[in-house]
Amino acid sequence: MAQATPGVTDHGGGVRSIAVPIPDNPLGHTLVHLLDTDRGPVLIDTGWDDPDSWDTLVAGLAACGTAVEELHGVLVTHHHPDHHGLSAKVREASGAWIAMHAADIEVVRSTRAAEPAAWLDYMTARLASAGAPEEHLAPLRKARASGKARALPSNRAAVPDRDIVPGELLDLPGRRLRAIWTPGHTPGHVCLHLEEAHPAADRSGNGRLFSGDHLLPEITPHIGLYEDPDDDSGTSPLPVADRGDPLGDYLDSLMRIGRLAPAEVLPAHQHAFTDASARVRELLAHHESRLTHLRALLTERALTLWEITERMEWNRPWEQIPFGSRNIAVSEAAAHLRRLVKEGHAEPVPGSDPVTYQAV
Repeated sequence: MAQATPGVTDHGGGVRSIAVPIPDNPLGHTLVHLLDTDRGPVLIDTGWDDPDSWDTLVAGLAACGTAVEELHGVLVTHHHPDHHGLSAKVREASGAWIAMHAADIEVVRSTRAAEPAAWLDYMTARLASAGAPEEHLAPLRKARASGKARALPSNRAAVPDRDIVPGELLDLPGRRLRAIWTPGHTPGHVCLHLEEAHPAADRSGNGRLFSGDHLLPEITPHIGLYEDPDDDSGTSPLPVADRGDPLGDYLDSLMRIGRLAPAEVLPAHQHAFTDASARVRELLAHHESRLTHLRALLTERALTLWEITERMEWNRPWEQIPFGSRNIAVSEAAAHLRRLVKEGHAEPVPGSDPVTYQAV
């Protein structure tokens, strides 16, 4: 692996990565991968929609001996703005096609169609039904009343014009790249398996995997409820059986990647790494520990979703978690609660309002 230009890494075999910055975010950057094909270079993800991020992407492509105008296509692992944000600018500059899994394309379309105020209404109702205190809801109500709700970053990204179909080899002449559907982080998240021998002769394993956010070397990806402001059932935290199971999706997807056993993983954050199976085992154990802890909390007494979230273990004390991150934490707690309910280990207390849950 060679890094001739800061932020640009040559992984060998016509694969390079460009570290595209994410403004004001502890993640630091998105690793945008560049894959050579016989029809021209293809990007895997694009990075955040920001002038500095765009300039970094352009400079990185130049360091790789190409340019935005020469891009043939863009494969987006999932719809989040640090992966999909610059897709519209890439398409405008190059005419490249943009591909994404159909489930995340639907998220892009519904987000684009939704008014910012609708998202505020949805978030307020969802948090209120979770038992959030009024002091947490007040900023959302104030933003809604002021009429100053901002458009979501994803509204500036391109609407993809191609589907990534799970299980199929992608139409990339000269390469064998197969899509693997790995829902959990988003409903349409995909990993992309490069079914070619690793360029390092001493590296054993099953090709290389562009893992997006599904499998990261040190970070546990956020697994929360799939948000949909048009879904009336989404305003309730009640995890009934017909409303999806993002954590269950993620755990199943993890095991699928563990069985694949790629020689190397090329994630969208941090750095490339080996021994995907060991990392999968760590993540499975992490979520099993969280589910066990949550069940123990509900054994002590019935709790609302907000009370569950306050008591779960995070990377810092609850009092130090900022407003926006608390909303994300509620979504993650809800995904774990929903898994417990689906497994028959927890249930809502009849007649409680806001809904409380107890262990079974």
